[in-house]
Amino acid sequence: MMTSYSLDGAAPLTHWGVIRAQGAEAAAFLHGQLTNDFAQLDASHARLAGYCSAKGRLLASFIGWKHSNDEVLLACSADLLAPTLKRLSMFVLRAKCKLSDASAQWRLLGLAGPSATAWLDTAAPAAVWAKTEHEGAEIIRLPDAAGTARYLWAAPTDVSPPALPALDAAAWRWGEVASGVVTIEAATVDQFVPQMLNYELLGGVDFKKGCYPGQEIVARSQYRGTIKRRTFLFSSNAPATAGQEVFHSADPAQPAGLVANVASTGSGSSSLVELKLSALVGGSLHLGAADGPRLSQAELPYAVPTDAG
Repeated sequence: MMTSYSLDGAAPLTHWGVIRAQGAEAAAFLHGQLTNDFAQLDASHARLAGYCSAKGRLLASFIGWKHSNDEVLLACSADLLAPTLKRLSMFVLRAKCKLSDASAQWRLLGLAGPSATAWLDTAAPAAVWAKTEHEGAEIIRLPDAAGTARYLWAAPTDVSPPALPALDAAAWRWGEVASGVVTIEAATVDQFVPQMLNYELLGGVDFKKGCYPGQEIVARSQYRGTIKRRTFLFSSNAPATAGQEVFHSADPAQPAGLVANVASTGSGSSSLVELKLSALVGGSLHLGAADGPRLSQAELPYAVPTDAG
C-alpha cells in the first residue's frame, strides 16, 4: 500500500528553475521548439511542454506561461536549466527573442490543499493548466495529487509569499509523483519520447501545430500505433533513484523500464516508472535487478491505454 502525505500549505520549489524568453517573437520561437502550442497561448492558461532532440527524445520539460505580451516564463528542473538554456539559445538566431536564467528574479512555490484553495478564494483556477493572478503572483492550477488540489505560485522575489502552513519538501515531491506528471531531470535526459511519459494524455503535446525538433518521430509514434511503453505509478519498501533500471522477474537479462521520478516515503519510495507494456503482464517488477526490491503498482489519477497497437 502506498504511503501518502497530507498535502496542505506551501512549499518552496528549490528543485525548479525559471527560464525567461523575452521579445516580440518569444512565443513564436518557443512554438517552433517545444511540443505544445505557444503561438496561441494567452494570459489565462499555461502549458505543459517538452523539448525534444531530433530523435524525439525529451531533453527537458516545462510548465510555460505568458508573463506579458512579449515575455514567456518556463519552469523546469533546476539541474537541467543551464544546459537547456544553452541549447535553446543556439537556435534563436535572428528571432526577436532573448533567453535568460530568471531563477534569481522569480520565486516559485507549490501550494496545495484546503488552506491554499481558501487563500486563493475566487482567484483559484478551476481547470488544470488554467492561470490567474492573485496578490502580485501568477497562479497555475496543476494536476491534482491523491484528490488534492495543487497550484504553482510564481512571483518576482519582491512579492511576499502567502502566509500558509509550511508544506514539507518531501510531501510536495510525493504530490508531484502522485499526480502522474513526469518532470525530466538530469538523470533521465534523452531517454523518453513524450508518449512514453503519457504527455499527450496530460495536454503536453499538440499534434496540430507546426514542426519542432523530433516532431516527425513523435507524430509517427502516435498515428502508427507504435507506443509500446508507458509510465505508471509504483511504490516500494526500498529507496529508488531517477534513472534506475527496472526489471521483470521473468527477464533478468534486460531492463523492462526506467524510473523517471521518485519521492521518498520515509520507509520506502513512490515512483513514476516508464515501462514496456508487456511487462505489466504476469510476473513481478523489481528495482535494479530481477531479484531486487519489489515494486507494487498504484493507481494513477488518469487512465493510460495499455494496448500496444
